[in-house]
Amino acid sequence: MLDTPLNVMLLAGRFEMRGSSVYTLRLARNLASHGVSPSVLCADTRRLDAAHRAGLPLKEYPHLVTPLFNRVVVELIVRETRQSPPDLIHIQSRSVLVQGMRLARRLNRPYVATMHDFLPPREKLPFDPQWCRGIIAVSKAVQSDILSRGNIPDHMVTLVHSGVDLPQDLKTQPVLDPGHVPVIGTAGPLESVKGLPFFLGAAARVLAKRKNVEFLVAGAGPEEENLRRLARELRVAEHVTFVPNMYDFSHALAAMDVYCLPSLRQGLGTIMLEAMALGKPVIATGVGGVYSCVKNNETGFVVPAADSEQLAQRMKQLLDDPVLARAIGEAGRASVLQDFGLERMVAQTVEVYRRALQQNVLADAG
Repeated sequence: MLDTPLNVMLLAGRFEMRGSSVYTLRLARNLASHGVSPSVLCADTRRLDAAHRAGLPLKEYPHLVTPLFNRVVVELIVRETRQSPPDLIHIQSRSVLVQGMRLARRLNRPYVATMHDFLPPREKLPFDPQWCRGIIAVSKAVQSDILSRGNIPDHMVTLVHSGVDLPQDLKTQPVLDPGHVPVIGTAGPLESVKGLPFFLGAAARVLAKRKNVEFLVAGAGPEEENLRRLARELRVAEHVTFVPNMYDFSHALAAMDVYCLPSLRQGLGTIMLEAMALGKPVIATGVGGVYSCVKNNETGFVVPAADSEQLAQRMKQLLDDPVLARAIGEAGRASVLQDFGLERMVAQTVEVYRRALQQNVLADAG
């Protein structure tokens, strides 16, 4: 079995502009070059444009993540795939973990699961010892969090950093080129855990000292209206541009001179890695997996979470010293290309698949 192409089902939730969705899309596009034939089952692709969907083996099950209906959806998938089941199920995130475990049991197929974020306090990761063959953690911090819960053997949790891939023809402006107004930005889902009020608070502090700076917030989510209101209350709205209707963030990142990740909790920071790959200097809060990506004062700046003052100080430091900003941006770019390449992620993930199936062969033989 291990010498033939592997059929792997990638089970995902709703596709949104966040790191876990980008992770699935990149896997789906690149597994074939490693002898894996993927199929992608998901809840919703409406936030993907036609270019992102083109050529992908996508199938939607709209109620896959709906609590009252997901059991019915799982049974539908079982009926549709029973005649030709996958060799392996790869659960893409915690949002579909329970559904994926149920599907593995019903199809008698092993599964692996990728975890992108942290578990709630005192909660253990659901785990099926009969069918689980491995857990992939996207950062050392996520891996440590999973292992600290005590219900999953250490050898089953593998660290595989998310990989970065950007359009080859993407045009980006030089960092802090004197010919344009500086742009400091952030990108991702607009959720409370992302700490975006502190980004706006830092923007207000910077603008109190210098007016020739623009701020960009790219993304959509439940906090959008609250953030727009806060920008008005801080009297910075005329300098803050919200861009909610984006299918990907690459062009927004290309327009930035400085990228900020003000999160209060963070599994890794895939969008930040994309900014670093473009040579943008980054300022990130010292939470979760950020330390896997950023060495303070070398490949970026790390600041305390929920601290607009220190975030603003780092913004002003980069604005005042373009040479330093470019040097940090280039160091970050080199670091990402070395440690967070897409090819490396895919190869390591396929190795997890092959180990999982080898375990299955041994289990069947026993």
